[in-house]
Amino acid sequence: MAYSEAKVVVGGLAHIPIVVGVFWLIQSFILRRIDANKSSGEGITPSQAVAPSSQSAEQKPLIKPKRPNVPVNTYKPKTPCLGTVVENYSLLKDGAIGRVNHITFDLSEGDPLLKYVEGQSIGIIPAGEDAKGKPHKLRLYSIASTRHGDNMAGNTVSLCVRQLQYEKDGETINGVCSSYLCDINPGEKVKITGPVGKEMLLPEDENANIIMLATGTGIAPMRTYLRRMFEPAERNKNNWNYKGKAWLFMGAPKTANLLYDADFEHYEKTFPNNFKYTKAISREQSNSKGGRMYIQDRVLEHADEIFALIENPKTYIYLCGLKGMEPGIDEAMSAAAAAKGINWDELRPQLKKAHRWNVETY
Repeated sequence: MAYSEAKVVVGGLAHIPIVVGVFWLIQSFILRRIDANKSSGEGITPSQAVAPSSQSAEQKPLIKPKRPNVPVNTYKPKTPCLGTVVENYSLLKDGAIGRVNHITFDLSEGDPLLKYVEGQSIGIIPAGEDAKGKPHKLRLYSIASTRHGDNMAGNTVSLCVRQLQYEKDGETINGVCSSYLCDINPGEKVKITGPVGKEMLLPEDENANIIMLATGTGIAPMRTYLRRMFEPAERNKNNWNYKGKAWLFMGAPKTANLLYDADFEHYEKTFPNNFKYTKAISREQSNSKGGRMYIQDRVLEHADEIFALIENPKTYIYLCGLKGMEPGIDEAMSAAAAAKGINWDELRPQLKKAHRWNVETY
């Protein structure tokens, strides 16, 4: 189905209240913690990842935790890796909106082998040339498979790709790279770069709690986390046995647009003490006010449980979204913080230093 530019813009803006709502809830919880600690005479510790502008001189600033070594830029645009398409199939059910495919590439021709970890991205260079006769520029996509790949052999990588379509001057415009990938056939070669990214990496602590909020293809990194945590073959192969609590909030316009839904339902049934799966289907469900159901509405419904998890310094939050979300989020968070006499520009970096606030925008 073609999308007009207006629909594309509205679709992007529609996500702003979703993530703003989530950020507001987290901010409110943090502020309550600050007030409670002030009342009891206790200071906010580095493990709580909060450092308001009024912190005492005796309190040491947060030190950014060390990240594990991860592969970065093994392959660059001038010397890409050639991957071979293994499979390319639709992730949507009948009646869904748009087009979203799961695409897997064999990387075994690369020397060295392109290795990656959960939460990273790769670049794809579409075949052909642009209107100026120059090679197309690469596009980055979040990886949707674990480091072992869907085949568990460690030589493949998978993507979750939505085809971009919009109308301009009465003409349907197809996204260059997304259309290229959705149309590609098994056996074809693709130029791949990367991997890149350290923002969305999972903590190494097996007891960490992971709250995930995703809409659309933002589910890609979340799928990697959940496969690593709960897929039997992964659990047998990893020297990492997840024991914490994971909670996925997944937003979609229709049930038919839920991606990897059967897998997540299976994990929830198999690991009820470790995984919770909450859906927000905007065009089929209503919130408490009778409006469309979005992720922030589900978060409000489960606020007490979520806050109990956030209070634990071992809880980490992951969100995916459009880059256009950031200005709106900053504005809302700045106003909320200012009402409490806190400088959001100072508070936000402190939260990020603890790696408990992880956001990937496009």
